Amino acid sequence: MIDKTWGSAAEAVADIPDGASLAVGGFGLSGNPIALIEALLAQGTGDLSIVSNNCGVDDWGLGILLNAKRIRKMTSSYVGENKEFERQFLSGELELELTPQGTLAEKLRAGGSGIAAFYTQTGVGTQVAEGGLPRRYAADGSIAVASPGKDVRSFDVSGTARDYVLEEAIVTDFALVHALKGDRHGNLVFNKAARNFNPLAAMAGRVCIAQVEELVEPGELDPDTIHLPGIYVHRIVEVGSDIEKRIERRTVSVAQAASREMPEGA
Repeated sequence: MIDKTWGSAAEAVADIPDGASLAVGGFGLSGNPIALIEALLAQGTGDLSIVSNNCGVDDWGLGILLNAKRIRKMTSSYVGENKEFERQFLSGELELELTPQGTLAEKLRAGGSGIAAFYTQTGVGTQVAEGGLPRRYAADGSIAVASPGKDVRSFDVSGTARDYVLEEAIVTDFALVHALKGDRHGNLVFNKAARNFNPLAAMAGRVCIAQVEELVEPGELDPDTIHLPGIYVHRIVEVGSDIEKRIERRTVSVAQAASREMPEGA
């Protein structure tokens, strides 16, 4: 029987070398594979090129690798709430390939599906297609590395000629993802919003490492509930349901919630 389980997060990431490329699941602080990230930090791996929607916050998620200067390049759709992310990019310490969010998702999915590239309307007429977006700044604030221009072609869609920009797929050396449940074959089930970029990141990694809150035996998961089949997952680690799950920004306090309650009889 195929058994993809590993004893610990540290064992599962032990062969990730300096200079590796990683696709990492999560959106904001939802669905972050924090146990795997912490294990990677502890073993000292650096010079990483990471593809993820964002880079956590200053002291959590991918932010802990960023603070330790372990990341060379980020491919993301936004900087988010991470001030250190912004500082390192503007100071020239970090390379950043900003990518439209939907395009980033499709680039990961395409990479996992064996599709080399695809055309999309997103970015047409902007620096995303024309090039010139800063990827790395010099110490004096000038642009040291800029994005290249991309191929733009016209396609007839529903009788109308429209321009589309060519986007190349993403395939990484490893993927780190978080799931609610998984079985020993690697089949995964995600929880609500924590599903986000996790299945796409898993597909894009040549070696996918999944941390799961609950590990079950093969056959216990209803096939109709499986979000990602085990063919995409190579290693699985059970981390338990009591792992820390942070909220990026609280917008409603208890007092505010109470003040908004409808009066009795309304």
